[in-house]
Amino acid sequence: MKLGSKILLSYLLIFSLGIYFLVHGERQNIRFRYLEGVEDALVDQARVLASFISSEIEADNFSPEKLHMLFGRIYGTKLSAQIYKMNKERVDVRVYITDKNGILIFDSKKKDAIGSDYSQWRDVHLTLQGKYGARSTQEDPYNPATSTLFVAAPIMINNDIGGVLTVAKPTTSINNFLKIAKLRIKIRSFAVIFFVISASIIIMLLITRPIKLLTRYANYIREGKKAELPKLDRSEIGDMGRAFEKMREALEGKKYVEKYVQALTHEIKSPISAIQGASELLEEEMPPEQRSRFLTNIQNETDRIQQLVDRMLALSSLESRNSLDKNEAVPFKELVDDVLESIMPILSQNRLKMVKNYEKDVTIMGDSFLLRQAVSNLVQNASDFSPPDSQLTITIKTEKDNLQFIVEDQGPGLQDFAHEKVFEKFFSMQRPGNGKKSTGLGLNFVKEIANLHNGSIHLENRTPQGARAVLTLPLKRS
Repeated sequence: MKLGSKILLSYLLIFSLGIYFLVHGERQNIRFRYLEGVEDALVDQARVLASFISSEIEADNFSPEKLHMLFGRIYGTKLSAQIYKMNKERVDVRVYITDKNGILIFDSKKKDAIGSDYSQWRDVHLTLQGKYGARSTQEDPYNPATSTLFVAAPIMINNDIGGVLTVAKPTTSINNFLKIAKLRIKIRSFAVIFFVISASIIIMLLITRPIKLLTRYANYIREGKKAELPKLDRSEIGDMGRAFEKMREALEGKKYVEKYVQALTHEIKSPISAIQGASELLEEEMPPEQRSRFLTNIQNETDRIQQLVDRMLALSSLESRNSLDKNEAVPFKELVDDVLESIMPILSQNRLKMVKNYEKDVTIMGDSFLLRQAVSNLVQNASDFSPPDSQLTITIKTEKDNLQFIVEDQGPGLQDFAHEKVFEKFFSMQRPGNGKKSTGLGLNFVKEIANLHNGSIHLENRTPQGARAVLTLPLKRS
C-alpha cells in the first residue's frame, strides 16, 4: 500500500472512531438534556400552581369543579404555536392534586379516578415526606417515546404539608424536538465527514506530492536524463531533497571525471602514437617529400587532438547544465538560413544541391547560440555523408505543439549496428569520400542541446537510400 493511502486511511480511521463516539454519545445524551430542560420548567409550574391552590384552600375557595371547567376550556382550545420547526396545537399538561394522605381529589384528565390512592406513587410519596418528588412512567415499557414526566410540589397549609400538586408532561413534544435535533446532527455529521475527507485528501496530496517529485527526480537521474531538483518546502522532505541533490552532484562529479579521463585517454592515445611514430621517423634521413608527408600527419593529428579537446570542453559544459542559461525568442527560419549561408561554400565545393521546404516561419523559445550549433552540426553531418552532385533537403514544419527540423541526405545511410550507437560519445563512421572519421561528439552534442530544450533528436534511414535526422523542439517551453 502506498504511503499516501496509509496516511489517508489512518487519518480517516482515527477521525471515524472519534466522530462515532462523539455523535453516538451525544445522541444518547441529548434526550436526557431535553428531559432535564422540561423537568426544570415543570418544577416551576408545580411550585406556582401549588402556591395558588394553597391560597385557595386557606381562603376556603378551592373548588375541584371550577378547576375541571377551567382545564376543560384549556384542553378544548386549539393552539397554533410555531416552536421552531414544530407546530403545537394542543395543551398536553396534566395536573392532579391529592390530600395529605395521598388520596386523589382532583385530576385534570381523569375525573373518574378521584378517590384513588396515589400515596405509593413516587412523586406523591416523596413530596409528602418533605422531599423532592418526581417520576417518569412509560405507557409502553419497551418504548421510551411513550414516557411521561411527573413533577410534584407540596401544598402548604398553615406551614404544614396539606397535600400534593403534580404536573405531568408527556414527552411527545420532546420526541419531535429530538427527531429534528438528530436530523441536524446527522446532516452536520455528513458535512463534517465530507469536509474531513476532502481535507484529508488535500493533506495527503500535499505530503505525498514532494515525495513523488523526488521519486521522479531520482528515476530521471538513474536513467541518465537531465533533471532539476523539484521545488520543495522547508520541511524534512525539503531537507531530504536537498541532501539528494548534494549527493547526486558529488557522485556525478566523481563519475564524470572518471568517465571523461578514460574517454579522453582512449581517444588521444591513437593520434599521440601517430605523432610519436612520425617524430621518431623524422630523426632519420629521408627524402623531402616523405618528410613533408610525416610533418603533415603530425599537423593533422595535432588538429584532431585540438578538435577533440575543444569539443569535449563544449560538451562537458552542456552536460553540467540542468537548464538553459539563456531563454529568448528565436526566429527559427532565420536561424536556419544563417547557418545554411555560412556553410554554403562547403556545400558548393561538394556540389550539393540544397532544397528548402519551410512550412512557415516559427518563433520558439531557447538559446539561439546552442540551437545554431545543433542545426549546423546536423547539416554538416549530412553534407559529410552526401555523395557529390546529390541533394540535401531541409524541412521546417510544425506538428501539434512541436517544431520539427528535418535534414535528409542521399548518402549511404546508417548501418544496422550503428542505430543504437550513433548518439554515443566518440562513435563515428568513415566518411564516404575520404574515409576519415570525426571526433564522434557532434551528434551527442546535438542530443544534449535537444535535451536542454526539452526536445529530442532522431536519426533513421530513408528509402531507397540516405538518412533523415529529425530535431524536435517544443513550441512552448514548460
